[in-house]
Amino acid sequence: MGGKSLRKLLGIWGLLIFFVALPGRRVAAQAPPGWAAASGADPSGDWSPRFDEDWEERIPGPEIGDYLGLPINSAARLRGDSWDAAMVELPEDQCRQHGSDYGWRGPSQLHIWQEVDRATERVIAYHTHLSAYGAEQTIWMDGRPHPPDYALHTWQGFSTGEWDGNTLVITTTHLKENWIRRNGIPRSDLATARVHLLKHGDYLTVTVIVYDPVYLTEPFIRTTDFVYNPQAQMAPWPCEPVDEVDRPEGVVPSHVEANPFLDEFPARYGIPPEATRGGAETMYPEYQLKMKSMKRLPRPAKVVPNR
Repeated sequence: MGGKSLRKLLGIWGLLIFFVALPGRRVAAQAPPGWAAASGADPSGDWSPRFDEDWEERIPGPEIGDYLGLPINSAARLRGDSWDAAMVELPEDQCRQHGSDYGWRGPSQLHIWQEVDRATERVIAYHTHLSAYGAEQTIWMDGRPHPPDYALHTWQGFSTGEWDGNTLVITTTHLKENWIRRNGIPRSDLATARVHLLKHGDYLTVTVIVYDPVYLTEPFIRTTDFVYNPQAQMAPWPCEPVDEVDRPEGVVPSHVEANPFLDEFPARYGIPPEATRGGAETMYPEYQLKMKSMKRLPRPAKVVPNR
């Protein structure tokens, strides 16, 4: 075998060894050109949301006072108790975007694409576009640092990414205050979100971990699934706030003094009211044993419709 043929053969074997060993090791943010596509990890494309596991929370929305499984503290609980759904009617809230840590949960089509350096063919950034509110996020892959704490906070925040095997790990800071659950439970502007994007065949699993020193006592973890859909329609999202309800100037709907609806959720489902108040311990299976000794509210009588 000639010297050129031997070198060519060794080069091919080197590439094979590289790609076989790759999933078990961390890859730098600036991965080799074309690595993500060659490994099958590249999340670029059009994706549609799946609601099989969490329809009730994501479409109709969680019920008032349902804080089960949320590692919240008393400050977050007070914000949830005071919240009124009519707040979204206020002009300043009508076009308010979801934060990038929560935006995956919306009923949104998702588009992801690469920004590539023309000279080196390296991926500089990934960009995401969600149909809800037209929200767009930039995930920098070129190793740049996060800005200082006093830099501008936005709905999408400042995000950097790196590859951990076949998973794209995104770290986001500089987020504006937003929410964790769509019934008033807040997420502060001091939070950090870590998102893991894992493509497996025609499915994309998004795992979001929120670290919030203001409202959470432990990290809050949630997953959302998408399915590949190259025929997805991405409609524009024009939003113009209007006065939907005639209210005196400065009035904000709330339940600051008392919320008369907090007992409806535990009574309807036979859950102890204490359990619905959330807290880190409600995330774990052992809490079910503790619930057995808790008091429950009488269930409301079923209303029989007129025939």
